[in-house]
Formats: sequence, structure tokens, C-alpha cells
Amino acid sequence: MIQAEGLTKRLGATPIVEGVSLCVRPGEILGFLGPNGAGKTTTLRMITGFLRPDGGQAQICGYSVQRAPRLAKRHFGYLPEGAPLYGEMRCCEFLDFIAKVRGLRGEAKRSALCEVVEQLELGAVLDLPIERLSKGFKRRVALAQALLHRPPALILDEPTDGLDPIQRAQVLNLLKSQGHCAILLSTHLLEEVEAICDRVVILAQGRIRKQALLAEIPAGGLKPLFFQVQGTA
Repeated sequence: MIQAEGLTKRLGATPIVEGVSLCVRPGEILGFLGPNGAGKTTTLRMITGFLRPDGGQAQICGYSVQRAPRLAKRHFGYLPEGAPLYGEMRCCEFLDFIAKVRGLRGEAKRSALCEVVEQLELGAVLDLPIERLSKGFKRRVALAQALLHRPPALILDEPTDGLDPIQRAQVLNLLKSQGHCAILLSTHLLEEVEAICDRVVILAQGRIRKQALLAEIPAGGLKPLFFQVQGTA
């Protein structure tokens, strides 16, 4: 569903991301870990087509992000870092706009909107301008737009940023319930990876240093593994 092969990005002669290859299968949640500056966000931007790689390629559901970007982008939902939104729009207007952009009309649109509003508990803020929402609600609206068209692949950059513990648990449960969706989850919270992910990829200094099944990591062993990888990068 999500595949990257040898993705590379340089700033001048300095590599920011170098030779990153990964794949996410249907029904799998892949945790993408690394310290600040490791290259996680840059990698996600290349996979989603918002940043052109200097080398390598990415595919979503078999469509090349570089050669067939419109087809590829139909098949994934993307929650970027910082969740840029149209602050002057009301929440309901923004979600309606996204639904139309995604090609949803009539009953399909109404059903999809009702579903994400219920899933992310947005009913109380639908008529408020986005700029007046709390950071947590803004993040939930941004996640709603990624889920709205029920994509087979999700690419999420820090989806629980700004959420309180209860909201964080609700969002993690929501992601875990996505069935056959392939999810690439970038986070700096090890406990989130341990809670819902099937595999983990650890990035350091722009390169993948470790890939492992969560089931193969001893209980409590992800944190020592993470720091071990950083120390040997």
C-alpha cells in the first residue's frame, strides 16, 4: 500500500535523508521513530509528493507518486506536521470543502462527514471558526480531513500532537480500528508505537538504523533499543 525505495534528499552536498526504503502492508501500522532532525518529516513529504526526492521513488497502492501524483494522492490521507488549516473557515465549511475536493457528493459526502465528526467528536465546534479552536481541536479537524474519503492508506505526522491523554487514547483506538488501511505513523512517543504498531522503523541522521516487529522486541525493550540505535548512528 505504501512503499518507498531509496528515498534521498540533500541540502547542497549534505544528505538530509539517505536511501530510505520501507513498505506498509494492508492492515498494518508502521511506527516511524527518530529524534528531532532525523529526517522523518522530510521522508513523509517525499512519500506524499509534497517534496521532490533527489533520488529514489515512492508508490501508493501501486501508483508512482512522482509519475502519477494525482492517482497516488487519491489513495491516501495525509496529516502533515503542524496541520495547516484555513483559520477563517468554520469547521463545517472546511470539512465540506475537503469532501468536495475529494470528489464526494450527495449521500456519500453526508455520510462521510457524519462519520468523521462522530469519530473525532467535533459536533460541538462545527460552527466555530478554526482559528478559535484549541490546539487539540485543530489537530482533530486536521485528522478528520485525512480520514474523510476513507483512504486505503494513511500517512500521519505526529497525529496526537496537542491532545490531552484521553483524546490521545481515543485517536490511537480510532487508528487501530481502521481495518485493512495501511498506516505510516511518525511519532516521537515510544508508548504510542508500543500501543498500536505492528512494526517499527527507527531513523537517525537521515538513515534507517533498525527495523523490527514489535512482537519480537522484549517488553519494555523499545526504549533501550531506540537509545541504542541513536548511540550507534
